[in-house]
Amino acid sequence: MPMHAPSILAQTTQHNPLIPKTFDIVWSVVCVVVITVLFWKYVLPRFHTVLAQRTEKIEGGIERAEQIQADAQEALARYTAGLSQARGEAARIRAQARARGEQILAEARSTAEQERDRIIAAGTSHLQAQRAQILAELRAELGTVSIDVAGRVLGESLSADGTHSATVEGFLAELTAPPPTP
Repeated sequence: MPMHAPSILAQTTQHNPLIPKTFDIVWSVVCVVVITVLFWKYVLPRFHTVLAQRTEKIEGGIERAEQIQADAQEALARYTAGLSQARGEAARIRAQARARGEQILAEARSTAEQERDRIIAAGTSHLQAQRAQILAELRAELGTVSIDVAGRVLGESLSADGTHSATVEGFLAELTAPPPTP
């Protein structure tokens, strides 16, 4: 065994395992340079392009969002203005409708009062005409003597103390009055 010890020692002095051989260092440097050049020429420009596109897209998105927000604010202002205009118009229409309703109600009352007065006047004239006709028929049938007797009977039956009321006096005056001329 001692024989092998010097050969191991000789091998260890010739090659240090911590230090790579020269051809390994050269090929490693060549690979790193090739990879760096390829990365620098192809990958890095694409990376910058993608980053620029993303930045542009984000900034464009922010600008579009600001524009959309400005448009929304403008639309809200128009909507609010239109809404208050519509409310004003609705208030004006309600006021006009209220005024027109009051006018219609006043016209209806006036028409009703005129109709009432016309009906009362027609009824009164009809009643007066019937009364005059009945009086004329009574005068013709009873004659003047019968009218005096009817007046006395009517007067005595209406008043127990012998005095005539104003209604009986008026009735007797009409019965004894001459018939109206047509």
